[in-house]
Amino acid sequence: MHTPVIMRIGAWPLLLATALLWTGLAHANEATWALLKQGGQVVLVRHALTEPGVGDPPGFVLGDCQTQRNLSDAGRQEARRLGAAFRLHGVAIARVLASPWCRCTETAKIAFGGAETNAALGNLFDQPQNRESQVAAFRELVAKAPRKPGNLILVTHGSTVLAFTGVSPATAEMVVVTPSPNGQLQVAGRIAVADAASPSTSAEGTTR
Repeated sequence: MHTPVIMRIGAWPLLLATALLWTGLAHANEATWALLKQGGQVVLVRHALTEPGVGDPPGFVLGDCQTQRNLSDAGRQEARRLGAAFRLHGVAIARVLASPWCRCTETAKIAFGGAETNAALGNLFDQPQNRESQVAAFRELVAKAPRKPGNLILVTHGSTVLAFTGVSPATAEMVVVTPSPNGQLQVAGRIAVADAASPSTSAEGTTR
């Protein structure tokens, strides 16, 4: 007779911890959106959810989307929610750049209306030889980022965001970086697409 009572009492710490975690995430998201509304930030966005797979098929061609791993229908919905979140929060966008990979350019087109492609944002998965040059090019992009009122949006890959910032994001997740005058980069916040615009959940994706 006493066991159910003990179980119910024991569940309270877990429920309280969960509530505190969600409250903390909500406050963090609010602070990050407020920072974006001020402008002058660099927002790295991992492309939205793709069809199942890792990397790209052998012999893929950057100029031919049919040879690549592309967005799924769920990923296109993620991209729409991403764009809706920017509009909902009134965040100004100064410029949008994207990796030449089709899953990145499609994410940028759906969310932001389009993007210029930039090789510095290309996929680093299985291409470690490009890491040093792309990190240097990324820092140059950041140095030229608009100071205000808009933000620089960079749509790229999970492996590339990890190399640039040390953060491994979920699909369509935003990693906000604040440039400093001395050239240092500071990760100021992260916003997952599931928390961005609506309470509905999104599917998990692969990491590249």
